[in-house]
Amino acid sequence: MKVESPDDPDQARLQGSDRALNDIGMGTAFMSQASNKKTLALDLKTEAGKEAMKRLISTADVFVENYRPGAFEALGLGYEEMSKLNPKLIYCSISAFGSTGPRRELTAYDNIIQGFSGMMAMTGHGDGRPLKSGAPVVDYATGTTAAFAISTALFQREREGGKGQFIDVSMLDVAMVLYSSHITSYMWNGKHPEAKGNVYPFATIGCYEASDVPMMIAASNLAQQKALWTALEREDMIKTNNNQRLDGHAEEAAVLASIIKTQTADYWEAFLNERRIPAARIRRMEEVMADPQIAARNAIQTLNDPDSQVNGLKVPVSAFNLSSSPAQVNKAPQPVGAQSAELLNELGYSEQDIARMREQGATN
Repeated sequence: MKVESPDDPDQARLQGSDRALNDIGMGTAFMSQASNKKTLALDLKTEAGKEAMKRLISTADVFVENYRPGAFEALGLGYEEMSKLNPKLIYCSISAFGSTGPRRELTAYDNIIQGFSGMMAMTGHGDGRPLKSGAPVVDYATGTTAAFAISTALFQREREGGKGQFIDVSMLDVAMVLYSSHITSYMWNGKHPEAKGNVYPFATIGCYEASDVPMMIAASNLAQQKALWTALEREDMIKTNNNQRLDGHAEEAAVLASIIKTQTADYWEAFLNERRIPAARIRRMEEVMADPQIAARNAIQTLNDPDSQVNGLKVPVSAFNLSSSPAQVNKAPQPVGAQSAELLNELGYSEQDIARMREQGATN
């Protein structure tokens, strides 16, 4: 269930590649993450809206909010108050910098955290221009982190007598976990990780130009690099330890570049994968979506709801499959407050109560 303000809903509703959908609050940015959810419109600035939220939370297993730290406490909806109503409640608060620290009250988005965290400074081609990831990786990793934390808290609740707890998720913390190996290296030797584009410490990992388009190769470990050089009939380039690989980077890169450019990327992709050496031609979105691997995984599903304005839209579903309960899109994303009356009825509100709430602007 998703709770939104009737007059100030989730901003993702207004974002996407189709302006007509944006105008009706059903932007593709929202469509990608709102399936299988009922929607309840509540204005939490009204007393009636806050009271309805309290009723809802009192019945919930999990409550997730991503307002600025302190905002829900100011509304009387913070964890301390809500845990008294519902001791079993798992209350997850997601924010830019977390609920503690000198920056706790600052607002930020994915791009701001990528910039603040140091991710952008180490991404790019080393020309002094920092580069943001093409995908909002911090946003989605934060959501995934929250889901994992919630699952952990639910499991712990079952093991420890049914008591809930507060979960504090920080986008900055998530960003640091995403590049934790770089942080560990920096904390050890004091050297800032430099932006190097598609260049890796080992030359047998990286992006190379085939005769037509670029491709990625990942002969990562010693066994794979031996297999690569053997397949290319350059056994003289095989190294016996990683220090030799580091020292020989320039020579190896030059040799690989001269070989890869002699054939197409498709040729090398097949040639290397047949020999268990990871390789892939760089693909564009339309080609990826048409690949049979995508269909085989059922990772992209079609919204089938004739009454929905987005019937037929294809959306990503889940990055994992469960053997007995596979992920399915059963409900298309809904307009703001589409199930407000239904959900308020379930909370004990009569039709007259709901009518009064509408008059007060507490719901739609």
